[in-house]
Amino acid sequence: MCGITGIIDFNKQSSEEILEAMTNSLNHRGPDGSGVDLDSENEFQLGFGHRRLSIIDLTENAKQPMQFNQFSITFNGEIYNYKEITKELEQLGHIFNSSSDTEMILHAYSQWGSSCLGKFIGMFAFVIYDKEKQEVFCARDRVGVKPFFYYWNEGLFLFGSELKAFHQHPAFQKEINLDAVAAFMQYGNVPTNQCIFQNCSKLKPGHYLLFDLKTKDHKLQRYWNVYDAYNSPKQNISMEEAKAGTETILQSAFDYRMVSDVPVGVFLSGGYDSACVTALLQKDRTDKLKTFTIGVPDIGLNEAPYAKDVAQHLGTDHHEYTCTQKEAIDLIDDLPYYYDEPFADSSAIPTTLVSKMAKEKVTVALSADGGDEIFAGYNRYDYLIRYGNKLNKIPGFARKSLAGLMNGVPSNSIPMLKNKYNFHNRYEKLKGILKDPSPEKIMLSLSQQYTDEQIQAVLKNSVNVLDTAYISNELKKDTFSPLAYMMAIDYQTYLVDDIMQKVDRATMSASLEGREPFLDHRIIEWAATLPDNFKYHNGVKKHILKEIVHQYIPKEMMDRPKMGFAIPIAKWMNEELKERIDSFINEKNIVEQGIFNWEYISKLKTDFYNGKKEYETKLWYVLMFQMWYAKWM
Repeated sequence: MCGITGIIDFNKQSSEEILEAMTNSLNHRGPDGSGVDLDSENEFQLGFGHRRLSIIDLTENAKQPMQFNQFSITFNGEIYNYKEITKELEQLGHIFNSSSDTEMILHAYSQWGSSCLGKFIGMFAFVIYDKEKQEVFCARDRVGVKPFFYYWNEGLFLFGSELKAFHQHPAFQKEINLDAVAAFMQYGNVPTNQCIFQNCSKLKPGHYLLFDLKTKDHKLQRYWNVYDAYNSPKQNISMEEAKAGTETILQSAFDYRMVSDVPVGVFLSGGYDSACVTALLQKDRTDKLKTFTIGVPDIGLNEAPYAKDVAQHLGTDHHEYTCTQKEAIDLIDDLPYYYDEPFADSSAIPTTLVSKMAKEKVTVALSADGGDEIFAGYNRYDYLIRYGNKLNKIPGFARKSLAGLMNGVPSNSIPMLKNKYNFHNRYEKLKGILKDPSPEKIMLSLSQQYTDEQIQAVLKNSVNVLDTAYISNELKKDTFSPLAYMMAIDYQTYLVDDIMQKVDRATMSASLEGREPFLDHRIIEWAATLPDNFKYHNGVKKHILKEIVHQYIPKEMMDRPKMGFAIPIAKWMNEELKERIDSFINEKNIVEQGIFNWEYISKLKTDFYNGKKEYETKLWYVLMFQMWYAKWM
C-alpha cells in the first residue's frame, strides 16, 4: 500500500522539488520510503513519485518508481495472485530481479498490454509510461478500492492517490466545481468520476486511461462492468450447491488477502460479514488470527461484547479497544485533512480510531466491506421488497398528501419511534418514497439527503444535476429484478464513493494497509448469478452468507439487530458541536463564500434547533463542507 503522484507538464515549468513536495504530502500513506523520478523530453516533463508502505518484498529491489526496458511505473495496491502470473511470465522467458508484484505488473504490461488487467486479482491504481510509444497508461481496480485522482488543464496533467498532492503544484488551479458541491450535499460525497475542483476527475473503477503524449489526447476505456455479471443468466442450482460454491470462492478470496511479508489482522465487529471473514480464515490455521474491535460505550456505540464472543468461539488473538466520546469528537477536526474532498459519513470516526489502534499490532488489516452490496444486506432493500408494491397500490394523490402532511409533523414529536436508531433520517426519506415508489425513485430517495428541487434552493447559483450511476438502464429486461437493480447501483455508488473512500483514508491515516476480502471480483461475478431468493429469503437479508456462517458460529450467537456505527450526530450538534456549528455556519462565512443561500441555511439551522431532528444529516453535511472549505480553500 502506498501513495502515488505524477506530473506531465507540456509547459516544462515543473521541478523535482515540486514533485517531491507532492509525493511527501502523502507520507502517511507510505512512511517506509520514497522515490521520485523526473525526466525532461523535447516536448514535456514527465515525473513519477512514490511513498512506500512495505508489504511485499521488503528489500530495496521493490523500490519505486521502477523501470523495465522502456517502461516505468508507480503503483499503489496489491496484486494478490502475482506469484501465479510471475510463473506464467517466466515460462514466456521473462526474468525478474525482485519478488514484488510491482515488477510483475511491468512485465505483464509489456507482454499483454491493457489486457493484463483481466489477469489481476487485487486492488490497484497504477501508472505506466511507455517511453518508446510515448504513452501513459493509468488503471484503477474493478471496484475502486484504491483511489486515483487526475487533473488536466492548460498543458498540465497531474495524478495522485489524494487531492492534497495537487495543492503542492504552483500551477494547480483550485476552482470549486459547484455542480460537485450540489452532488456532495445530496449524497455526502462527490460521486465518481466528478471531483470538487474544476478540471479534476476520479478515474472510474474498472477503467483505464490512455494518454497519447504526441497528440495530448487521452481516452477512457472500461475493462470490467458489474452489470455484465448481473446480466448473466441465473444459475439453476440447489441452495446446498450454491452454499458450497460460495464458500469455495470466499475461501480463495480471503486466503489471497493474507498474502503479506508483514503482520496481518482482521477488523471484527461481531456482525455477519466480519464473522464470515474471521471464521473462514481461522478454521484451518494453527496460529491465532489477530482480530480487532473498538467500542465507544459512552455514546452507545459498543459492539465489543458481541465481537469478543465471536472471537472466543473461533479462538482468535483478540484485541479490544475502548474510546471515549471526547476522543471521537476531537477526531472530527482532523477529518478535513485526511478526506481532502468534502466527505460526510460519520462512521469515518470509529473507522479511523480502530485503524490507529490496529496499527500498533499489525501493518495490514482486513475489513469486511461489500457483503451488504453483494449479498443483499442493507435495511433499505426491505423498503423496496416489502413495501414497494404495497405503496404503488395507494393512489398517487393520497401518497403525495401524506408526504405533505409529514412535512408539518416533526419526527421528534412522534412517540415511541423518535428514539429508534436512524428514525429521523428514515422519516425524511419516506417523504420522497411516498411521492414515487418505483425502484429507481426509491433508490434515489434513500440515497439523497436533498432532492434535485431542494438543492437548487440550497445553493446561491443554479447548478446542473450531475449524471451519476444512481440511475441506470444497463440491467437487461430479461434479467431485471428490483433487488438486483438496487444492489448493482449500490455497488457502483455508495460502495465506491462512500465506503471505499472512508476505509482508504481511515487506514492510510494510520499508515495501515486496508484490504477488502469480499471485493474480489470473482465473488461479485458468482453472487450476481445466484437467484435473488438465495440472498434475500422471506425477509432474511444475506440469507446464503448467514447459512455459511452458521456452520462455524451458532445462530443464537449471531442473531441480533444490525447496528452499524451509530454516531449520535443530532445530540452532538445540539451539545458538544454547537460551538463549531456557529463558528463555521454563520452569515458572514456563508455570504463571503457565495456558494450557499444563507436564508435556506439559516432556516435549516433554526428548524433543527427547534426540534426537527430529521434535518440532522442535512445540517451535518453543511458543517462537513464548511470545515473542508476552511482547510483547503
